[in-house]
Amino acid sequence: MRSTYTLSSPSFMAQPLAGQRSAVSKGVLATLAAVMSVPGLVMAQTPATSPAATDLGSVEIRSTRNNDTEARQESTASKIVIGREEIEKQGDATLGDVLKRLPGVTVQGAPGRGGAIRMRGLGGGYTQILLDGERMPPGFSVDSLTPEQVERIEILRAPTAETGARAIAGTINIVLREGRKATPDDLKITGSQENGRGSSMVNWVHNLKTEPLAGTFTLSAMDNHRDDQSVTEIDSDYRDDQVRMSDSTGRRQGVYANARLQWKGEQGKTLTLTPFLIYSEYAAQGRIDARRLTSPGITDIALTDNHSRYAAARLNGQWAQRLSADDRLEVRFGLGQAKYKQNITQTAFTSTGLLSNALDEQRFTDRNTSLNAKWTRVLDNGHQWVSGVEQEGVRRVEEASAGAGDDSGNLKASTTRWAVYTQDEFKINANWSAYAGVRYESILTEGQVSEDLKRNKSQVWTPLLHALWKPDPAKRDQVRMSLTRSYKTPTLYNLVAPLRFSRDYPVVGDNVPTQPDRVGNPDLRAELATGIDLGFERYLDGGGVLSANVFRRNIQDLIRYQTSLNTVPWSNQLRWVSTPQNVGDAVTQGVELEAKFRLNQAWDFAWPVDIRSNVSFFRSKVKDVPGPDNRLDQQPSMTANIGGDYRLRGMPLTLGGNVNWNPDYDTRRSQEQRSYQGIKRVVDVYGLWRFSAVTALRLTVSNLLPRDYETATTFNTGMQQETARTTDRNWRNVQVRLEMKI
Repeated sequence: MRSTYTLSSPSFMAQPLAGQRSAVSKGVLATLAAVMSVPGLVMAQTPATSPAATDLGSVEIRSTRNNDTEARQESTASKIVIGREEIEKQGDATLGDVLKRLPGVTVQGAPGRGGAIRMRGLGGGYTQILLDGERMPPGFSVDSLTPEQVERIEILRAPTAETGARAIAGTINIVLREGRKATPDDLKITGSQENGRGSSMVNWVHNLKTEPLAGTFTLSAMDNHRDDQSVTEIDSDYRDDQVRMSDSTGRRQGVYANARLQWKGEQGKTLTLTPFLIYSEYAAQGRIDARRLTSPGITDIALTDNHSRYAAARLNGQWAQRLSADDRLEVRFGLGQAKYKQNITQTAFTSTGLLSNALDEQRFTDRNTSLNAKWTRVLDNGHQWVSGVEQEGVRRVEEASAGAGDDSGNLKASTTRWAVYTQDEFKINANWSAYAGVRYESILTEGQVSEDLKRNKSQVWTPLLHALWKPDPAKRDQVRMSLTRSYKTPTLYNLVAPLRFSRDYPVVGDNVPTQPDRVGNPDLRAELATGIDLGFERYLDGGGVLSANVFRRNIQDLIRYQTSLNTVPWSNQLRWVSTPQNVGDAVTQGVELEAKFRLNQAWDFAWPVDIRSNVSFFRSKVKDVPGPDNRLDQQPSMTANIGGDYRLRGMPLTLGGNVNWNPDYDTRRSQEQRSYQGIKRVVDVYGLWRFSAVTALRLTVSNLLPRDYETATTFNTGMQQETARTTDRNWRNVQVRLEMKI
């Protein structure tokens, strides 16, 4: 909520100081606090005995928390909004650490190591991730962003025509920082230590104070040192049991910069430019020890060397113009390029056959463009009609070594997407609001691998309906309903991925099912999902929300990687090959519960601790795979978070923390293949000491109680069985940050 108050008399300010707080509105108290925090205004006050009134001008008060709550409450489609206050509260080093605490969100991989962001526990591609309302450019990772670069995070549990329907699980929209002229610059200097290795990071946010151009500039630089240790045990009934120990030390250095520049003209004309730059380098050296358990004297040692470099530049722009009192036109464009280069070598020092020499090189260049236009018209009876057209093009040129010494790893591919949509959001009466939309999207993917030309085209119509019901408009309870169609298209790599050989099993000879070759499938069909969502929300008088949401998705033509023993043209022996396939239909459903409140709202005698909690329960079934555990890939049975923050009375100290929990689970991927994901429990705590209004020191301990993370894959063909079980170590991370406003 944004309110503007004008104070004209210093005698007015004396009332709350005299103890008459109950007679003064919260808005006046907020204004008082803002005025008292500005030294120039305090020094300029006229003495209370002076009869003359002093005009202090206009003071703007922004309540981020209220804005976030209002945006969530007023949206017809189910939306959760996380603003700057909550993003920076925990002092996270990465955006993934912020996202893992949000309702229904999970992060793949070992704790503290980052990973793919998932909603409702669904695997890769089911969650649509947007950056300022645009799809993420190719090769871009959420972990490339720091929390300081983000203004707010929006979570949409059901798709809309405007944001796109490639969101079976939902959509996460990351909005970059917005400039505010009256806000001082932010400077944060961070030092951290993990397993005895130090890392550092500097973040600077500069707010432009020029006219008519306004905006913000964000710069982050990091130097991160990290250890990786894992043990893989291979239990097989057709070859010797093995154990492999991998240990490496890596260093990542990077610079990330983005800006938001906005020019405002007459009659509602605005031009916004958002440039974005990333550059990072990674180097790691390691060692692999492999031995046969049946013959301890047979041991192989290999040294590994990994070097990679990633650079990306992108410019997004938006032109907005009010055509009339009821019409508004927005045109958005984007263009960017990303380059990636990786070189991995594995040098074996013995020749027992457990480890081999290997070279894996990959170089790619992605170029992408987008052009979108949106027209908004306000009609009678509260209708807001939005229509738009979108176009996006991506081209990838890749050179890679597949291990065979030829050009079978090279790839030239492009994806062209265009879409058209229309939607109407309107208020039926004081109790009911509704949304109806439809979207058509066409995606063409073409790729050339060696001499083979592969082509795939998908076209999808997606009708979308949302409704919001308030039983009593004067109260804060409301019910949400959604009936939608969404989809997941095969990725470029699903369709035209070049052949990748097993690193330890080159093309000469055979390989094993736990280390298969990989290849794409150009005949894949898009997954289609029909979904229903039903939610209840209660907004508390003193701030906070209680909500419960149930959902179900019926999915057709599920895409899943399947591993089988095949006759292949690249070898004279049978090889285990993993390739994506449409394996039939699936269903997923779940319940998501959330509670955000202050503890003394529930119990008068309690301390004013801000509580953040959520728990989600998921179930799924792939119909053509026999049970039990025939769930969708990487979907746990539940995920839960509970956290709190408390500012000590009489001390400038705030304490807080969070516990994130995901149980272990088994997944039956096919008749022969099973996988296992271990327990994830992450405890984060922090303390923030404010020396002044502009300086603070923060101590954050992430992964306070580290726990080894286990994964496993099992193949059982009836005649052969093999299990590969991997244990990844992780460590406590201690971080100290100096936060300044300058």
